[in-house]
Amino acid sequence: MKKINTVIILFFITVYSSSQAQVRLPKVIGNNMVLQRDKPLPIWGWAASGEQVTVSFGGQKRTTIADETGSWKIVLSPLKACRKPGVMTIAASNTIQLTNILVGEVWLCSGQSNMEYGMQRGSRAKPLKGIDSTELALQESYPEIRIFLVQKVLSKPDVTSTGWSEASGESLKKFSAVGFYFAQKIQGEINVPIGVISSSWGGSRIEQWTPVEAYQSLPAFAAETAKNIFMIDSVKPGKIYESMIFPLSPFALRGFLWYQGESNCIIHDGLRYADKMQALVEGWRNLWGSNKLPFYSVLIAPCYYTKRKDPLIHSPETLPEFWEAQIQSSYIPNTAVTAISDLVDDLEDIHPSYKWEVGRRLALLALRNTYKRKIVSTGPLLKRVKFEKNKAKLFFENEKGLQSADGKPLTWFTIADKEGAFIPATAEIKNNKIFLSAVGINKPKAVRFGWHETAMPNLINAAGLPAFPFRTKGLKWNYKK
Repeated sequence: MKKINTVIILFFITVYSSSQAQVRLPKVIGNNMVLQRDKPLPIWGWAASGEQVTVSFGGQKRTTIADETGSWKIVLSPLKACRKPGVMTIAASNTIQLTNILVGEVWLCSGQSNMEYGMQRGSRAKPLKGIDSTELALQESYPEIRIFLVQKVLSKPDVTSTGWSEASGESLKKFSAVGFYFAQKIQGEINVPIGVISSSWGGSRIEQWTPVEAYQSLPAFAAETAKNIFMIDSVKPGKIYESMIFPLSPFALRGFLWYQGESNCIIHDGLRYADKMQALVEGWRNLWGSNKLPFYSVLIAPCYYTKRKDPLIHSPETLPEFWEAQIQSSYIPNTAVTAISDLVDDLEDIHPSYKWEVGRRLALLALRNTYKRKIVSTGPLLKRVKFEKNKAKLFFENEKGLQSADGKPLTWFTIADKEGAFIPATAEIKNNKIFLSAVGINKPKAVRFGWHETAMPNLINAAGLPAFPFRTKGLKWNYKK
């Protein structure tokens, strides 16, 4: 009997080992995926140590040998965009065939709840402005937009996901509304297939998405690096990154979209968030092996933070100081940020419902900066200020067609003299410049615009995009020339 039991055990060990030796792929490589055009295409996975693996796709055939840990990787040569669904074959001791594969553009979108905000949730919202087509969008299918949703699970060594799917039905309902509308706008403009990977977690802080080594490489975090227990503002970095970003690399993609910040604003990050953004951007770019990958983000929306019951007490300037850091982070090469101060119906709701417009504005950043379209992609941004007698003269970028969105006098401009007391200012537009003055201010020294958590100013440009908030006294970033 003992001999029979031994034989049975050995049989199951053999069967288990054989199944483990079969070639396997990460979740992000699968049926229905979009491959990034015009870039080398890494395809990787696991097999038995020393096993030969062959990958065939798009007229190419590559072979490699799994290393001693069972890992393998091949790199296909760049391909042109292709709408015709293709088949990829991965052959070893077993064979995998992946079907319905397109070649186009791939973007990774990430952040906290406003990026996670799903299409189905958006269909239930009742925004007061514009036309929300979300309910109608969910009734359609978009075969040239492919979506990949990373679930909120701290799994290793791979992400948890049901894989790629065409943008339709239940998969689309659960997918990031911002990510989908971004893809829809881009696909309509450049006319190639679009793949979007969504990996977000509501309430998460930026530190959790950032690799430890990214903080260790920046002087701004030298004090934390020197400590025995490495923490950034009481949080261990990289926890979500290791499970929901790292396993996606080196899947070829065009760039990143980032909509996060509320949780870091709540801890009063202020300008420190700009350093954290640098760590995030550099950390992700290093992971993908390119320091030029585009990184586009969203200025978080006006909200009554002062009414929140958080451990730290907020002032009306807590949010503007955070906006300042977000704007500063957009001066990292190949990054840009869009403002959404006009997309709020309820100042007590941290989740404004206009996700179709947020996605469109992120797409404008990509169309101008990545796809080189000659369009205006952001609202007016202060370039410099000149004080002349009793007035302040403001010069802007993206200033063509400066105007009031509602035809009423411009709002949320304040001005101060050397005493530093800010009072409301009268603002006049002349030749795409703005002149500020106020009764009692004879020698102005500083200007603020939209410098309040509830500020929803009406200054826009000809493209209908809202101006960015700013302060000139104690200015913390260098403007573009």
